[in-house]
This record gives sequence, C-alpha cells and structure tokens, in this order.
Amino acid sequence: MFIDSVKLTLASGHGGAGAVSFRREKHVILGGPDGGDGGDGGDVYFVIDNNSHTLAAYKGKNKLSAKNGEPGMGRRMTGKKGESLELIVPPGTAVYDDETGELLLDLVNEGERVLFLKGGKGGLGNVHFKSSTNQAPEYAQKGTPEEICNVRLELKLIADVGLVGFPNVGKSTLISTVSNAKPQIANYEFTTLTPKLGLVEVDEYNGFVMADIPGIIEGASDGRGLGIQFLKHIERTKILLYMIDLANYRELDEQFFTLRAEVEKFSPELAKRDYAIALTRMDAAENLEEKVGEFISKLGLKAGDKFKQDIYEFDALKPYFILPISSATNENISELKFSLLELLKKDK
Repeated sequence: MFIDSVKLTLASGHGGAGAVSFRREKHVILGGPDGGDGGDGGDVYFVIDNNSHTLAAYKGKNKLSAKNGEPGMGRRMTGKKGESLELIVPPGTAVYDDETGELLLDLVNEGERVLFLKGGKGGLGNVHFKSSTNQAPEYAQKGTPEEICNVRLELKLIADVGLVGFPNVGKSTLISTVSNAKPQIANYEFTTLTPKLGLVEVDEYNGFVMADIPGIIEGASDGRGLGIQFLKHIERTKILLYMIDLANYRELDEQFFTLRAEVEKFSPELAKRDYAIALTRMDAAENLEEKVGEFISKLGLKAGDKFKQDIYEFDALKPYFILPISSATNENISELKFSLLELLKKDK
C-alpha cells in the first residue's frame, strides 16, 4: 500500500529522578549520602533508508515515544538511559509541525540519522547536595520532562524528470517504455492511482529517474480528480515534461495552458522549473506537421525545417524542446531520452 502522508505525536523520554540514599554498612560510621543520578530519557531520531519506499509502517499509529530514563540508585549508581526511538523513513520525507505547518526537517540524504527530539536530562542524586552545612541532604532532583511534538510526515518522491499530463495521455506507457517501471496501463482514465518511479538508462554511463503521477484535470488545484493529491511528488523534480496528446479532442495549446495553469496554482515555484513538451501518440495523429506547426506558433516559437528535432535555446518562458513521440512504435523515444539528459546536464 502506498502511504505518503501520516500524522503522529512524537515524544522523547522523561529524565529519571535522582536517588535519595545514604550509605549504610557495618563498621562504616557516618557513611553519608550516596544517591545516584537518574538516567537521561531516550532521544527521537529520523533515519533515512533507501530500502523504505512509503510511510505505511506508521499507518494507524497515533503516538510514538522513546523510553524514559530510569531512576538513580544507592551506592552512587546512575539509572539506565532510556532507549532512543528511531523512525525509519524513505528519502524525500518532509517533517512538518502539524499545528503551525512549519517545515521542521527535509530528509533527503540516504543513511543520514537526524536528531529530532532530545530526551529529558536525568536528575542529580542527593550525593551532589552534600555541603559543610548540610551533611545529610534529604532531597534529589527530578528528571527534566520529555519533548513532545505533533508532526505530519509527507513523502515527496525524488526524481529528475516529472511527467505532467491529463489522464490517459500516455504517461504510464512512456515510463514503461523508457524505464524499468511497470505501471498499470489500460484504456480508461485514472489507471495510475499512485506515483511511480522508473530508472531511465540513456547509454552505458548516463541515466535519470522519471516520476509518473496520476493525471491532472482542470480544477485539480482546487481538489478535483486525483492528480492534486500527488503533485507534491514532482515538487522535487529538476525538470517537468508536459505530455500533450496529439489524438485528443482538445487543441494542443488548450491542453498545455490548462496543465501549466494547474501547476502554477499548486506551486508558483514548481511552475518556474525548466520544462519540455512531448507530443504523444504521433502514430494516431492526423495532419501531424500542420498540428505541430500551429502549436509551436501559438507558443510564440518558430519551427525549423525538421520540427521533430527542434531544440530551442533555453528560456524560462519557453520549453527546452517540443518533440512528437510514439511509445507504441518507439518513434523519437531515443531522441526524447537524450534530449532530457541534455536538459538535466544543462540544469546542473
């Protein structure tokens, strides 16, 4: 099950209390205080693990706590430190304060172990309070309290290229063609119900990660459809690839400008990312050259003699390239992979 958002109450451990104790042994006169310190409470850590892919391990859990420190004992013995709590999460997990919405941690580096909540300090035993005026102190410190935080964990997949398009536009077919991902493919809308990652191998030495999310529809940024739930998964992508369907009843420019508007409403920052356009299902399109030429003109660009290979000089307001493709016949798929790689290298 793909779980990408959970709410939890996290707590570190309470510090153990110091001990009030006096040395009592045969033949030892005036042994004095010997109460030990309490143990520190356990800490809360986040551990980033590449082998973890969802937040499903925390589904249905409300509160998770580290162990409390144990009280001190006589003979100056310190109480045992509380066991720390380690929360294993996939790379790309963001930790938000659930009450204020503040981003507390952005966990992206594999193998990193990040301290989140510090355990309470153990109290001092009465041995520390002996003085010339108080030879037998009858008190010790209590441990300091735990730290508590209500958090929201959100998983945002880390990919190089994020696919953006209407439902049933061919995103799943493309990612299954160019990568090792095996998404469900069918001739109806919303076959992709969860985000998918695929590794695209361009040549022997180069590759990149592509992310496919459920299709976006008009009004997605207002909560319609499935795509808005998963747009956060392309927030981390370096570039966006808009998938425009040549065989769709909508005009090409209508598809593109609708998608751009929904992305911008969701995140103005995301809308500023470098982007390119793939025109899908060229094998099923009628009047291909005319359609593509008209679309390029409506974007304020100029088509060259060989529009299929046109790579425009990058401009933040323009696509890096517009390329008709067919996942069914593999036409221009190799060119697409190399062009995306070129843009990724340019983006570094």
